[in-house]
Amino acid sequence: MKPQILLIYTGGTIGMIKDPITATLQAFDFAYLIEKIPELNLLDCDIHPVSFETPLDSSNMNPSHWIAIATIIEENYQTHDGFVVLHGSDTMSYTASALSFMLENLAKPVILTGSQLPIGDLRTDAKENLITSIQIAALQNNNTAVIKEVGLYFEYKLYRGNRTTKINAEHFQAFASLNFPALVTSGVHLKVNHEILHKNYSQARLVVHKKMNTNIVLLKLFPGISPVILQSILEIPTLKAVVIETYGSGNATTEDWFLEAIEEALDKGVFVINVTQCAGGSVSMNQYQTGKTLQKLGVISGKDMTTESAMTKLMFMLGLETPKNMFKTVFETSIRGEIS
Repeated sequence: MKPQILLIYTGGTIGMIKDPITATLQAFDFAYLIEKIPELNLLDCDIHPVSFETPLDSSNMNPSHWIAIATIIEENYQTHDGFVVLHGSDTMSYTASALSFMLENLAKPVILTGSQLPIGDLRTDAKENLITSIQIAALQNNNTAVIKEVGLYFEYKLYRGNRTTKINAEHFQAFASLNFPALVTSGVHLKVNHEILHKNYSQARLVVHKKMNTNIVLLKLFPGISPVILQSILEIPTLKAVVIETYGSGNATTEDWFLEAIEEALDKGVFVINVTQCAGGSVSMNQYQTGKTLQKLGVISGKDMTTESAMTKLMFMLGLETPKNMFKTVFETSIRGEIS
C-alpha cells in the first residue's frame, strides 16, 4: 500500500490564493487540493486533507490549538503513516516545539510547513514547501517511517522542530536552526542525515499530553531595565515560572536589586530559566562570574535551547506537574532532542 499522509491545514499564508480580478487574498478550499496542485498526483502516497473549521492567522495560535492539532494526529495515528501540518510562519517554531513535547513515543513524521507567499501567487514558495514536506512525510524504509519526530520544513531544509526559530520575515529562507544541523536537505535528491535523526526504538503507544500550563512569562534583559518592572513581573500572583533571555552565554547584571528579586522569586517557588538572547550558542553559567552568581541562586540553565523550545517545554512540564525536586534535572535534560 502507498503511504497514507494526513494534511492538516490550520491557516496561514500557504492556504491563501489571490483573486485574479480583485487581487485580494482569500482562503483556499483544501477539498480541491489535487485539482489546484496536480503535481501532487506524482507523489507515491495518498493524501487526505483536513482543515480547521476556522483557519487561523498564526498570530492567534495558542495552546488550545496545539491540543486540537495533537488530537487530530492522535485520532488518525493508526490509519496514517505521516502528518503534514500547514501553519502560518510567525509562530510555527512555537507550535513545532510544543508538539514535540506533547507527542510522547512518536514513531511517525509530523512535518510543519508554510510559505512566505500565498499558494496562488506566481512566485510562491508554497508549492515546493508543500510537495517536499509530503514527500518527506512519506519516506519509508522497510515499511517503517524514516522520520520519527516533529520537523519543520522550509526552503529546501527539514529541521528538528524544537531547534528552529524564525529569522526573516521577507526571505524565503525564513527559519534557521543555528545549534543543530538540518535533518534533510532537498536538492535533486533528498539527502537524509540519518545519524542525527531522533531514534525511537520503543514499541510503546503514542501518548498525547494535553495539559499545558501558561502561567509563565518571558523577560528579555536590556541595559537600563528597572527594578520596578522586574519586581512587578516576578510578583504576579499566579506566576509559576519565568524565562529570562540573558546576554551572551547566560550573563546578567549583578546589581543587588536584580539578584535579590531573582532570589525572592525562587524562594517563593517560581522557576527561573536562563536562555541566551543570542540567535545561536548556549548558556554556560560557569563561564563568567555574572553567570555563576545566577547558578548559585538556583537558576535553571536552558543550555542551547531556543526560546520557543524553552517556553513550550516549560508549559509542558508545568502541565505534567513535575515535582519541584526533579524540575531542574528534567528541564536540563534533553527529552525530545531539544538540547545538544
